[in-house]
Amino acid sequence: MAYAIGHISGCHINPAVTIGLAVGRRFPASDVGPYIVAQVLGGIAGAAALYAIASGKVDFALSGGFAANGYGPHSPGQYPFLPCAVAEVVLTFFFLFVILGATAKGAPVGFAGIPIGLCLTLIHLIGIPVTNLSVNPARSTGPAVFVGGWALAQLWLFWVAPIAGAALAGLVYPAIGGDDGA
Repeated sequence: MAYAIGHISGCHINPAVTIGLAVGRRFPASDVGPYIVAQVLGGIAGAAALYAIASGKVDFALSGGFAANGYGPHSPGQYPFLPCAVAEVVLTFFFLFVILGATAKGAPVGFAGIPIGLCLTLIHLIGIPVTNLSVNPARSTGPAVFVGGWALAQLWLFWVAPIAGAALAGLVYPAIGGDDGA
């Protein structure tokens, strides 16, 4: 996606990334709100498309979770709240840290999508068994809207934790990696 829409929007399809970049002074704060609205609408539209496909299967049921994020009994590995919260904060922190490093002025030009994509793949491999991995509040909102109930009740964590991790990276990267902008 970075190569497909990066030139249009910076490939901002994640509210946590947008907020983390704004905290790191890489994105104008005035654009955060409109971007988040578009991201959430995109997340819901993506979930609607997946629902249209998945619901065509004879034994499909939303009770299976529809890849909604969850903790406790709704965690794929039955992880309790605290490990799920820590996983989401830490994994989002590292994701944004890689984004900030890969897009810094001193980074090789034109290659940012490679380390960002590989990092996102790695954190999914780590996080899916824990929470179904969010690191993207818009992605979490889409399935939660369809699942309802417990998924909507737990959705707050999958907004707060990724945003906290991304904002922390937005503060830490310039402090230790140098804020050379992008």
